Amino acid sequence: MLVVAASALAHDVVELSTVEVRAQAENLEGIATAGSEGVVSSQRLAAVPLLRPGEALEMVPGLIVTQHAGDGKANQYFLRGFNLDHGTDFATWVGGVPVNMPSHAHGQGYTDLNFLIPELVDRITYRKGPYYAEEGDFSSAGTAHIDYFRKLDGTLAELTLGQRGYARSLLAASPVLGGGKLLYGLEVFHNDGPWQVDENYRKLNGVLRYSQGTRYDGWSVTGMAYRGRWTSTDQIAQRAIDNGSVDRFGTLDPTTGGQTFRYSLAGEWTQRGDHSQSKASIWWLRSGLDLWSNFQYCLNDFATNGNCARGDQFKQSERRQASGFALAQTIYGHWGGFEVANTVGLQGRIDRLSPVGLYATSWRDTLATVREDKVSQRSLALWAQNEIRWTSWLRSIQGLRGDAYDFTVDSSLATNSGSAGDQMLTPKLSLVFSPWQSTELYLNYGHGFHSNDARGTTITRAPGSGAVVDRVKPLVRTKGQEIGLRSEILPGWQSTLALWQLDAASELLFVGDAGTTEPSRPSRRRGVEWTNFHALNDWLALDADLAWSHARFRNADPAGKHIPGAVAATANLGLSVDRLGPWFGALRLRYFGPRPLIKDNSVRSPASALTNLRLGYRLSPQTQLALDVYNLFDRRVNDIEYWYESQLTSESSPVSDRHVHPTEPRSLRLSLSHRF
Repeated sequence: MLVVAASALAHDVVELSTVEVRAQAENLEGIATAGSEGVVSSQRLAAVPLLRPGEALEMVPGLIVTQHAGDGKANQYFLRGFNLDHGTDFATWVGGVPVNMPSHAHGQGYTDLNFLIPELVDRITYRKGPYYAEEGDFSSAGTAHIDYFRKLDGTLAELTLGQRGYARSLLAASPVLGGGKLLYGLEVFHNDGPWQVDENYRKLNGVLRYSQGTRYDGWSVTGMAYRGRWTSTDQIAQRAIDNGSVDRFGTLDPTTGGQTFRYSLAGEWTQRGDHSQSKASIWWLRSGLDLWSNFQYCLNDFATNGNCARGDQFKQSERRQASGFALAQTIYGHWGGFEVANTVGLQGRIDRLSPVGLYATSWRDTLATVREDKVSQRSLALWAQNEIRWTSWLRSIQGLRGDAYDFTVDSSLATNSGSAGDQMLTPKLSLVFSPWQSTELYLNYGHGFHSNDARGTTITRAPGSGAVVDRVKPLVRTKGQEIGLRSEILPGWQSTLALWQLDAASELLFVGDAGTTEPSRPSRRRGVEWTNFHALNDWLALDADLAWSHARFRNADPAGKHIPGAVAATANLGLSVDRLGPWFGALRLRYFGPRPLIKDNSVRSPASALTNLRLGYRLSPQTQLALDVYNLFDRRVNDIEYWYESQLTSESSPVSDRHVHPTEPRSLRLSLSHRF
């Protein structure tokens, strides 16, 4: 195969030796198109103690994963100066199925990874920035493609027990069947957590995959099923903690929480030719969520009724069916004396929500419908990419993507019904220089976008008040640039450096908690990321991911230029020990830097640093015992902080205050696993 072919198929041709995979010393020279692109191996992920499944994404350098409510809800994500909320501007795929939910009941791009089974993850391939023609909606800050194994070594049985009602069991195997491999995994889970009102989070989770061949030349069919229920302790007003009204781990509404389900089926096919690579995939998804929240306690109830008889609890609910496909064909050849790879791709997606609603509730009883809609959202994308190797030390990748979106909303408020559509062309360009051995320099430029909630594209009146509101722009453009460097500084020490900038256009945001829109301003984010991995010997490895960012609104406003929630600095430092006799383990430190909570930067959240430890012992080649200690030093810090108005039952008027969700205290979990 031509050398350029490997570069054109970064997702498909990264082959690592056993030792390299174990150490995650992936060699992307000649393959990657940016310094911020990489692969997380299954062995690297297996060495990391994960408090929640979504924390697997913290192996993406610079990405912070946290939680502001019950663990059954989607995580909160931070990357490159973005408070990504529950997933906007970071596209995530698992087993060939997109996880981000457009026009979601709770938040645009909602990314719930609670169905992920980390032990079954083969690898995580990540990209950051809008420089890739293949990546579309929600991918401006980055993208992660998580793929499950096709084959496991034996049958895995694992049991984990921990403090505060934690119990998890997993059974997984991949027997040979009919000339292919059948992968199955079944997870049963329960957790109460440290909360004064038990979380009682229960989930049943399963994966079934049949495959033949490899991911580069073969096919697979994957089914996934997940159901979860939980009681949620949401963020609490700091003043209620300070005056003793409630404990840090208490709640101001013991009936918040949720229930969710997700079923999916996906088929993937790839074929290698002498001078070509073909890929096709198709997927179907059915999901639903009922989520009860109460963030302001009595503010709206006092304003409307003059008392707090029912409180401000509300329910967000949706039932969704979605499906999509992707086709891509790459042809390798020559233009004159230059090696080239030309790729053309087609992608499509349809989401149907019936219904998606917002309801006023009290103690989970529905009191009134704020708004209820039926939504159809369709998208189609055509993209093309050309890669040319000009010399032995220079190659270029240029691409163009075209997206068309169509929205139809049938609302319970007739004035908010209607149709909308939008189209966008997004060019991409990357230059890769190889000035000397084991070093590459990257120059990247590209436009991207994210879609807005379909309900915001047709809205004219705010639910409840009837006030006139502006419609959102269906597609919001982003523009990014990056300079990157990848090098092996010393034998075994691989390092990447990226200097980046990303601009987002002015937009209106649809607020799912209120069923209406609010204005936002154009923004600019820039920063530096430095990623390092050093295999000191065959049993000890160090890694360090450091990121700094600067985020500001671009236009003047008396409110200020700071972007709330934009974290300025993050770090993920780790030490991994393996093959030290029967012992293995890992020590990880995560630093989550300070961030402004309001636009004038007068209120900021403090930084936090958390340390997790894994200590393991192999009882035999098939059996091992592992002790995970989360928040090793029992730090009294917060997972998340916000600043907004709320009103307690004892208060006569709203109060602006810090609202916090505490980090869980030191927690121990003991796992016994055996391979048959």
